[in-house]
Parts: sequence; C-alpha cells; structure tokens
Amino acid sequence: MSEKNYVLGLDYGTNSVRCLIVEALSSREIASAVSEYQHGDQGIILDPNNPDLARQHPEDYLTGAAESIQQALSIASDSSKEFSPNLIAGMGIDATGSTPMPVDTEGQTLAANPKFANNPAAMAWLWKDHTSSQEARELTEAAKIEKPEYLEKCGGTYSSEWFWSKLWHCIKTDPEVIQAAHSWIEISDWIPAVFTGNCENPVRNICAAGHKALYHEDWNGYPDTQFLAARHPELSRIRSSLDKSQVQSIQSPAGLLSEEWATQLGLRKGIPVATGALDAHMGAVGSGICTGTMVKIMGTSTCDIIVAPLNQKVPFIPGLCGMVSESVLPGHHGLEAGQSAVGDLFGWWVDTILKNTNHTHSSLTKQSEQLKPGESGLLALDWNNGNRCLLCDPQLTGLILGQTLQTKPEEIYRALMEATAFGARMILEQMSHHGVQVDKVIACGGLAVKNPMLMQIYADVTRCEIYVSDSTQACALGSTVAASVVSGIYPDIPTAQQHMISSPSTVRKPDLQAAEIYDSLFSLYKKLHDSFGKPSNHPVHLADVMKELLNIRQTARS
Repeated sequence: MSEKNYVLGLDYGTNSVRCLIVEALSSREIASAVSEYQHGDQGIILDPNNPDLARQHPEDYLTGAAESIQQALSIASDSSKEFSPNLIAGMGIDATGSTPMPVDTEGQTLAANPKFANNPAAMAWLWKDHTSSQEARELTEAAKIEKPEYLEKCGGTYSSEWFWSKLWHCIKTDPEVIQAAHSWIEISDWIPAVFTGNCENPVRNICAAGHKALYHEDWNGYPDTQFLAARHPELSRIRSSLDKSQVQSIQSPAGLLSEEWATQLGLRKGIPVATGALDAHMGAVGSGICTGTMVKIMGTSTCDIIVAPLNQKVPFIPGLCGMVSESVLPGHHGLEAGQSAVGDLFGWWVDTILKNTNHTHSSLTKQSEQLKPGESGLLALDWNNGNRCLLCDPQLTGLILGQTLQTKPEEIYRALMEATAFGARMILEQMSHHGVQVDKVIACGGLAVKNPMLMQIYADVTRCEIYVSDSTQACALGSTVAASVVSGIYPDIPTAQQHMISSPSTVRKPDLQAAEIYDSLFSLYKKLHDSFGKPSNHPVHLADVMKELLNIRQTARS
C-alpha cells in the first residue's frame, strides 16, 4: 500500500458542500469543512410565483469545492505534522439527485453563457423542484401502456423529482434553453467531469442513471428512443447524447484530477477521482450498509437504502423509488425509498412560521422532550413537500390535526417529528409486506446525530432499534471509501468499508409503553394517509379521528 493513504470526500447537499479528509488505513477523520452556497435563499433559487420551483447556481458547486477543500487542508495541516496535501491519494464525490442541468457542446453549464446567466431554467434543477408534476404523471401513464417494465423498476410511478420529467417540463416552458442544450447531466456527474477535464465526454454514474433516468440493463440502457420521441422529439435528441458505455459504478474512476483544478484546490495533479454517486447512496456506504440493513440518511429529506444480492430475486415493491443493480454496492441490487420533507419540515416550522420569535430548534426540542407520546392530542401528515414514498405524489400537502386554542409551538414541533416517523414506518411495513427483510436500521446525517429525541421517537414508532452512525459526515465518508478504492488503497468497496467504517456506538431502543401509544396514533395516521392519499371507491371515514386523538390525549395526561 502507498504511504499516500489520505483520501478526500466531497458531499454536495441541498444548502452546502462538505469536505472530509480521512486517513484510510487508520479510518481516522482528520479534518472537515463546510461551505455554504451563496446564491438564492440558502443556496436555492426560488420563484415567489411558483412554490414548486427550486434551482441552484452551478457556480456554487465549484467555489464551494475550492473553499471547503482549502479549509479542510488547512485544518488537517494544523492538526497533524505528518499530514501534507501531497499525501492525498484520491477523491470521491457525491451530490443530491436528481439534480440535472443543461450543458453545451463542451459540457459547460448554460448558466455560464451571458445569454442565460439569469435564467433559472439554465441552472441546476434541484431534486426538490416539483414543477414537472404534470410531466411525471404523463410519463407514468404512457409507460403503463407502452413500457410497463419501466415502472416495475421505479416503484410503479415516475417522479417529478427525476431526470426525464424535468427535461420535458423545460421543453414545454423554456424551449430556448432546451434547444441550446447539447445534453443534460446530473451534478453528481458534472462535478467529477469538471475536475478531471472530461466535460465533453463525461462518465455517468449508475446510481443516478438507474434511479432517476430509467437506465437498466434489461432494456439495454436508457429508455427507448421511440418511447421518448413519442413524448417530444427533443427528449429523444437528448437521449442520443447519453452514451451507455460511460455508465459505471463508484468502484471505477471518472478520471484524473486536472492540473488546472489541482492548482485551484491545492491538491496533487493526477490523483484519481471516483465516479460520482447520489448523496444518500454514499451515505449508506459510509454507514456500513450490508444485506439485511436499512440505512436512513436523514437531512432536509430522508432516503432509505437497502441492498440485496444480485442472485436474489427481489419482488416488485409498489411505491419505492427504484431498484438498480450495483447502484450502492458491487454485486448487489440497490433499493431506495424515502420522504420528501423531514429536516425541511422542522425548518419550515421554526424558520418560517416561528420566525422573529424566541423559539429555536434547541429550545423547542427541550420543551418537546417534556411531552409524553399522545399528550398533545395532535397528529400531522408529513407531506409539506409532497409524498415521495409510498404514494409518489408531489401534489399532496401537509396537515396538522387536533389543534385547540391551547396548542403550543413545541407540541406542533413534536407532532411534525412524529409524523415523519409514521411515514418511515409506512415504508418499513411495505418492505416487510413484500418479503424484504430489514434486520437492522442505521440512521445517519445531521438530524440523526444531533437530535437524540428524534431518534427515540423513531425507535418507539417503528418498534425497531435505531443505530446512530458515529460520523457526522456519513455521505462524505462514503465518498472517501470510493476514493480509497480508485486510488488503490483497498481493492473493493466492501473491503474498504471493513477498514474505514466503525460499528455505531449509539443505539436507541424502543420504549414499549410509548410504542403502544404510538401504535394507536399510527392507526389514525394510516387513516389520514389512505383517505387523503389514495383514490378509492371505498372512502375511509374520518369522523372518529379527532375524538380518538382527544381520548389518547386524556389517557396520556392522566
């Protein structure tokens, strides 16, 4: 093994980019740094006239990388006399998705063109952009008739969060941008391409291609050209720019760091840069995912990742975000589910509704901890940003039921937390119902590490032991695992995981008394879930829900 055994991971989240430097042989995290995106509202370009729009400026990705890497290198140098930037052997990159953006013939973002500099359609279409809900419905309906096999790989519904629906919406709403675009690319592919100087011929990762753009070996790559052309010829044209031979996993390099970017980042020229991946999938890798384990990556939203051996037949599971071969681990299927609003939901309550008050996340958490399960008499639906799984409907909205004139801010705060836990239980029960065994749940990300109360609620609601990852940077850690493989320190991802990922030292066990109360609340949650979320000829009657909440409240208080 080389003495150059330090590796670097970049994790591009919704509001910032994080850099992590790890000594691969000892698994020691020696430095980390965060750079906040500068454009828009906390890095997000919004439109007051269209609440579904969420874009990002590509410039933030590159300046954020330089800032966070330089800060991390400085911290590492100060903390260890043995460290030198020249000892970094490779780097890995993960990013949100589906976050595609249009690029020109040289692979450069259209936002760099003065003509499109202030046009949000020419920027990156963030994962949480739901402007293409109509296009997603039309793609789903067309696939049901023409290509039902497509839907079997994405849980039965194509999402407005994903690649093709966003492109189609751009065609309809800003044809000048789509016509100027030579291709579209996920930012988890574009950033490695920029750093390696391969923008004209970028590598595309199986993770984003499979889970977001319907890439699959069963139909020889991306969706059929005729299927896309029937929706619009421009979709077929963009499809032709996506080269199947360049789709690969994180075990393969996207290229070598160019001299230009080596100088800007303060690293050695020529170190390997791993093929990119979606942030949640790298968070799963960085949390030690293996067969039988679900990893919950908890941030602004949550993603739930599980894997199954390729030789194991995995059934069609309605409502999931997809099943893709080797999107997480080599030799395994990768299955993804998740929720569209978790941290964002809590942030909405504190930063928007309670703005300019004395309430903070910390103060509300302390007050919420004093409440017993059911004591507030409240029940919420966690759909403020639509429902990702299992209903797969971006046009569903939030609800807080049971409010009275005595309802307090901390009671609503806790009810929102409980709502996300109920949504998580829906996903676990769907997995179990279709024969996918989950023996262990690992939670990672800022929410998991920083909020013990939230993790206890999840344990009580799901009746599962919740193991909390020790790393506050699980996604970036996953990227360093990929970096250690492409740089030759370890031969493959599982071996690197064994050496670089420690078992969680914190576990939240369910309180059985609390779990019984949550069982009662969950039955009411399911009524709301099915009544508001599922079209049915047999409507669910809700007349008892408010009164039952009062009964649960009275029992909890007495």
